[in-house]
Amino acid sequence: MQVQQKTYTSEEYLALEETAEFRSEYWNGEIVPMTGGSINHNRIAGTIYAYLKFAKRGKKWEPFINDLRVWIPRDRRYTYPDVFVIQSQPIFQERRTDTVMNPCLIIEVLSKSTQDYDRTDKFRSYRSILEFQEYLLVSQYETYVEHHIKTDDGWVLREYESDSAIIHLSSIGVEIAIADIYEGVTFESKIETAIASENL
Repeated sequence: MQVQQKTYTSEEYLALEETAEFRSEYWNGEIVPMTGGSINHNRIAGTIYAYLKFAKRGKKWEPFINDLRVWIPRDRRYTYPDVFVIQSQPIFQERRTDTVMNPCLIIEVLSKSTQDYDRTDKFRSYRSILEFQEYLLVSQYETYVEHHIKTDDGWVLREYESDSAIIHLSSIGVEIAIADIYEGVTFESKIETAIASENL
């Protein structure tokens, strides 16, 4: 017999989040626990946020890191992007100061368990946000970044695989080098090779 998935109202979800030990996202009635972050995930997200925070000086936009929620009304979806940027002032969901609705740039660090979702359903939901103009997907397993840019003719994808490449974030007028994004990151393949060498 198939067990029916319990559904929650958005109000029930928000009430549970206020006391939960671990964060979860909300997908139109379903509460989905977020996976734990690896050290590379943490390094990449932290580095990008710090870079944008420094670059913000004198600008009218502001970066935020993953403790602030985004509400997507069309799909009744709450998400916690790894890093995102808001132009000018945040637009809050009614009566809340922990949930915003107007990111212009969203950055997700890809995990094996969520990368397909980040590229498909989540991206489709994000595209319903009027202010959303740019989406950066950063691999934590190799030097690889997907850069989606909104144009008059639709969304355009650019891919970066070289440490020497520089990404122009057109929504906020900032350039960031791939080498800066991956500063301090050691990929799993190199760690495994080093361990194997020690065991010889």
